[in-house]
Formats: sequence, structure tokens, C-alpha cells
Amino acid sequence: SLVRAATRGSGARDTKLGRDVAIKTLPATLASDRDRLARFEREAKLLAALNHAHIGAIYGLDEHEGTLYIAMELVEGETLEQKLKAGPLPVEDALRLALQIAEALEAAHEKGVVHRDLKPANVMVTADGQVKVLDFGLAKAFTGDPNQATAAHSPALSVAMTQQGLILGTAGYMSPEQASGQATDQRADIWAFGVVLYEMLTGLPVFSGESVPHILADVLRTEPDWKRLPKRLHPRLKLLLERCLEKKVRNRYHSIADVRVDIEQVLSD
Repeated sequence: SLVRAATRGSGARDTKLGRDVAIKTLPATLASDRDRLARFEREAKLLAALNHAHIGAIYGLDEHEGTLYIAMELVEGETLEQKLKAGPLPVEDALRLALQIAEALEAAHEKGVVHRDLKPANVMVTADGQVKVLDFGLAKAFTGDPNQATAAHSPALSVAMTQQGLILGTAGYMSPEQASGQATDQRADIWAFGVVLYEMLTGLPVFSGESVPHILADVLRTEPDWKRLPKRLHPRLKLLLERCLEKKVRNRYHSIADVRVDIEQVLSD
């Protein structure tokens, strides 16, 4: 196997290449289903082709003592979720991190890969402020028959059922089309990007509730509280957030590249 040493929590040692790696094990339900496993392997190959400075790399799909796992780049630092526990970020710091996230999404979308579960917990920030976005495409890769869905297929996913189909993602960061079980494309990532940027600027979630159904209802029906944003915010940034968080998918940004350009303009101003 690629990783022969005993795992240490979520990490292990690649003894062939002499590097530490992160490990994500695959659920037994996935490993025992040939169709889903084949679909996952195809997706893993696509993800392995993503080579970008701000995307956590996938090194291999392997098996050890009957357990299937993915070996991924081990990123030192803290998650954006951990950083936000201390409160909102300074506007310029938030924009510099957001720009790197947008660049990662742009590189993935150009390869036909949609994240589908972008959230602060999936964004690592190194000590020198470099971003690594993790778990690209794994939500789609874990998708199975909606009639056979369990509560969660992996720690990176929250899976719920509606009459219309399978919902993938994490409730507070889902786009309205995800929350209602409709088909999604790269614009779902743009919505989640807007939610993450809003949270970086305010230190507060855009959508909340006492349970997953309440949060999903908030996503579908409630507009963001724009009064929470910092005062004297660049007007172009407010418009950017509004277009990212447009509930009607056709009125949302259609390309994360356009979001990136607007962030660069705000930073230059």
C-alpha cells in the first residue's frame, strides 16, 4: 500500500516518498458497492488531475488491511472555521483569503469539478496566510442511490433526503437549489463562496436555525442581514455578495472568474 506506517489520527507516513500525508477512509457502504466504488474511483482520478497551489492534492486511492482510503496532501495550519471562532477578519485579510478560494474554485470549474461542500471547515489556512481548499468533488463522488442514503457518507458531508432527491452539502452553506433537491452546477459553489465571505466579514453565519430543516428553510426564504457587514464597506464588495447570494440561480454570478476579477478590483481600490 501507499502508506505502510500506522496512522496517527487523520495522518500517516508515506514510506516510499518520505512524506507525511492526510488520510480519509471510505465508508464500508461505499467499498461494498461496486457501482459506487467504480464511480468514486473515476471521480478520484479526475480530482487527482487538479494541480493548483490552493487546492489540497490527492496522492492516491489505496487499500490497507481491508480499508479503502484516499491519501491527500497534509496541510499544516488551521481551518478557516477555527480562525473565525475569534470573530470576523479584517476586511483586507478576508478579501485576500477569499481571492485564493476563488482561484481554487476557478481552477476546479475549468476542469469540470464542482466542490458542492465549500465551507470554512474545508478551507485550511497556513501560518503565512496561504489557502488550501480541501475535499474537492468528494460530495459528488460519494453520491449513491438516494433511496439507499444514510445520514452521512463521510465526515465532510451532511446528507438529507427530500422528495425531489438527494441533498449533498452542509445545511448552512447550501444553495437554494441544493436545499430543495434540484440539480446543481458551479453556481452552487458561487453561492457557498458568498456565504463563506459573508461569515469572514461578519463573524456570523448567514443562515441559522435550531435544526437542519430550520436552517434549510432559512436558506430558501430568508434574505441575508446586510446590516451586519462592516460599515463603509466598498460598494462593489456589497454588490458582489448580493450577486453571490442571489436565490434565483439565473441571476447569480455564472462564473467564479467574474467574482475573482471583482475581488481583485476591490483590493486594488
